Amino acid sequence: MPSYEADLSRFEEYDTQVLGISVDSVPCNAAWAKSLGGISYDLLSDFEPKGEVARRYGVYRPEGYSERALFVIDKQGKIVYKDIHAIDQQPDNEVIFDVLRKLS
Repeated sequence: MPSYEADLSRFEEYDTQVLGISVDSVPCNAAWAKSLGGISYDLLSDFEPKGEVARRYGVYRPEGYSERALFVIDKQGKIVYKDIHAIDQQPDNEVIFDVLRKLS
């Protein structure tokens, strides 16, 4: 999340909105964002019904949490990029910027 915050102005150059989403509750998300030093983009809660959005995107795990996943959705609502990766890995934002350049 901090890497997206650091590159937020670059995302804005592509008329892109960055959103975070978690299956945790709103208070839990707020505490987590605060522990990161705060984030200026929206962190949404997929808590009730738990994981409904994650299920629709195919990234909800039976253990009760979602995969670590990135999606780029175009202005027509089509998923144009999907990355599911290990929870301890952070993909390079340049990969996302490459996708955004191709959409421009």
